[in-house]
Order: sequence, then structure tokens, then C-alpha cells
Amino acid sequence: MSTVLLFNKPYGVLSQFTSQDGFQTLADFIDVPNVYAAGRLDKTSEGLLVLTDDGVLQNRIASPKHKLPKTYWVQIEGIPTEEALLQLRRGVVLKDGRTKPAQVQRMDAPKVWPRDPPIRERKSIPTTWIEMQIKEGRNRQVRRMTAAVGHPTLRLIRYAIGDWTIEGIELGCYQNA
Repeated sequence: MSTVLLFNKPYGVLSQFTSQDGFQTLADFIDVPNVYAAGRLDKTSEGLLVLTDDGVLQNRIASPKHKLPKTYWVQIEGIPTEEALLQLRRGVVLKDGRTKPAQVQRMDAPKVWPRDPPIRERKSIPTTWIEMQIKEGRNRQVRRMTAAVGHPTLRLIRYAIGDWTIEGIELGCYQNA
């Protein structure tokens, strides 16, 4: 039977078990042997990370060819116009090519943990939360997409991968799927 863990990764933690630079890693939070992250989250991103000891499942989760949707809660700088949201929904051109269309909608600020350190906020520029679902996994894709439409990402939380979510999982904790 495969082991599948759902981990709510804090900001600043690497999505690996070792670090040469002294950063916190998965080993600081997870004491289950022989599990590995299925995909990655940047050190500056938070939220759901799925870990498993099943290589086939790991590939199904991480590989874009399987098109497993990943849902993000994204706090962006400014208030996006409908045109900016439409650009995200159609796909945007990045240096490595056009992205596939994303499902995007404005959302109320989610009830989540405070980020440490807090995001940089400017009094003269409001922020907006959007929910964004993509089926690709390019490097820093969500951040690059929001920047491409003029709204840099300030905070990025992966809420779901497929049907798995961070619901009920405290920050820095994990549970069996």
C-alpha cells in the first residue's frame, strides 16, 4: 500500500529533505521514511505539497502530461481588470512560450495563517486575491503569469492538487491522504 502525505508547507521551507545552505527543509517537519515530494513549491510559496513513496503516483502528480489541476490562492498587487483576468484565462506569452489557459476568478481574502515574514504592502496600492487553476507546472509559472498581466504576486498558496486540499491541515503539519 502506498504512503501519501499531504503537507501544508510554510513560507521559506525548501521542497526537499536536504539543504547545503541552512534553510529549513521537509526533514524539519516530516519524519516518515522513503517519501518524496511529488512536484515542488518554491521556497517563497506556501501550501499543499503531496509526498509519496509510490514513483508511479509521484509521476502522475508532477508530470504536466497528466494534466492534474493545481489550484492556487494568489494575492496580487493592484486590482486586475476583466481584461487582465481574460488574458490569464486565455494563456499568456512567457519567455518559454504561451501558457495553457488558466481558470481564474477573484475571491475574498481566504482565512489563512499570517505569513512570516509578512508580504510587502504599499499604502497607495491595494491588493487583490484571485483563485487560479492551472494544469501545467512550469518554473514559477503563476508568479510569471500574474506579472505578465501587470499584477505581481505578493503571496502564493497552493490550495489543491486534484482533489487533495490543505483543508484542516495546520501550517507546518501533514496528514495521511
